[in-house]
Amino acid sequence: MALGPGLMVMLADTDAGSVVTAAQSGARTRYAMVLPEILLVPILYVVQEAALRLGIVTRDGLGDLVRRAFGRPAALAIAGVLLVTAGGALVSEFAGIAGVGSLVGLPRGVSVGVVGVALLAVVTLGRYRWVEATGLAIGALEVFFVVAAIRVHQHVGIPVAPPAGSSVGTSTYLTLLVANVGAVVMPWMVFYQQQAVIDKGYRGLSTARALRAARLDTAIGAVVTQVIMIGVVVATAATVGATDPGRPLGSIDAIAGALAPALGRGEANLLFGLGMLGASVVAALVVTLAGAWAIAEVLGWRYSLNDAPRRAGGFHAVAGAGLVIAALVVVGVGNLVGLSVTVEILNALVLPVVLLAVVRLEGLLPDPWRSTGLRRTALRSAAVLVTVLALVGAGVLLAGL
Repeated sequence: MALGPGLMVMLADTDAGSVVTAAQSGARTRYAMVLPEILLVPILYVVQEAALRLGIVTRDGLGDLVRRAFGRPAALAIAGVLLVTAGGALVSEFAGIAGVGSLVGLPRGVSVGVVGVALLAVVTLGRYRWVEATGLAIGALEVFFVVAAIRVHQHVGIPVAPPAGSSVGTSTYLTLLVANVGAVVMPWMVFYQQQAVIDKGYRGLSTARALRAARLDTAIGAVVTQVIMIGVVVATAATVGATDPGRPLGSIDAIAGALAPALGRGEANLLFGLGMLGASVVAALVVTLAGAWAIAEVLGWRYSLNDAPRRAGGFHAVAGAGLVIAALVVVGVGNLVGLSVTVEILNALVLPVVLLAVVRLEGLLPDPWRSTGLRRTALRSAAVLVTVLALVGAGVLLAGL
C-alpha cells in the first residue's frame, strides 16, 4: 500500500528530456552537478507532498478544485495549456522510445507502434491497480542507468565522487543548473499524483494513515529519481566528460556511443537502452493520464481509471487520442528538437500558475491537514524557487531561438 503514485510519478520525472539533460551535465561539467541533484530531493518532495495531501483530504482532482475555487474559465485555461504541454511531452517520450529502437535496428514505426498499442491497452482496459503495477514494473528498468554508472567507473578506474573541478560558476554550469532545477517539477506531475492517490484509494486506512503511506511513497520516489539522475551524470562524466567534454549528446545513440569506449558498444546499448526504455514508457503513461485527467476534471466528466470506458468514455477517448496523435507525430516527423524546446518553454510558463493554485488550495484545507510553520514556509519557498528558475530557463531558451 505504501508504494504507488509517488514512486511512479518520480520515475516519470526522469523522462527522456531529463536523461538527456543529465547526460549533458556530466559531459560538460563532470561531477559538479551531483550536489545540486541531491539538493533537489527535498524541493521535489515538498511540492508533490502538497498535491497528494490535497487529493487524499478532498478526494478531488486539481482540475476540480481549481474550477470550484477560481471558476471554470481559469480551470479551462490551465487544463488547455497543460494538455498542450502533456502532448508535447508525450511526443518526446515516444521519440525516446524510437531512439531506443534504433539502437537495436528497429524501424521507428515498429518500436513506437508496439509501445503505443501496449500503452493504449493499459490505459483503456486496465484498472488503476493494473496501471500502477505496469508503470512501476517498467519504470524499474531505470535502475540500469545506475548499473551503467557503476560499470563505467569499474572500467575507467575513477573514484565515484572525485572533486567537482573548476566548472562551477561558468556560464555552461549555470545554464545546466537552471535546466536541471527548472525540470525538477513538471505541471503534469502535480495533476497526476493528486488524482492517482484518489484512484489508489488506500482502502481501510484513515486519512492520517493514508497520508503517512503516501508521504513515504513520495519520499522514496524523490530519492530514487535523483539517484537515477546522478547515475546518468556520473556515467557521462567519467567517459566523454573526461575525454571530450564539448561533444554533443543530444540523442540516445550519441549518449550510448559516449559510454561505448568504456563498456563496449553492446553493453552500452544494452544498459542505456533498457534504462531509457523504462524512463520513456513510464513517463508516457503518466503524461497521458495527467492530460486526460486535467481535461475530464475541468469538464466534469467521469475520470477514474477504475471506471470502464463505457462509463468514462470522454476520459478514455482523450487519453487514447493523445497516444495515437503523439505516436503518429514521431513516426511522421524527422526532427523534433524544435518541438522539445517549445514544450520546455510552455512547461516553464504554465508551472507558476499550477504551483500558485496548489499553494492557494492547500491553504484552504481544514486545520488538521493544512501546512503550518516550517512546512508552509518550505512549500512556499520551494514553489518560488522552482517558479523563478523555470522562468529563467524559459528566458534562456527563448533567447536561443
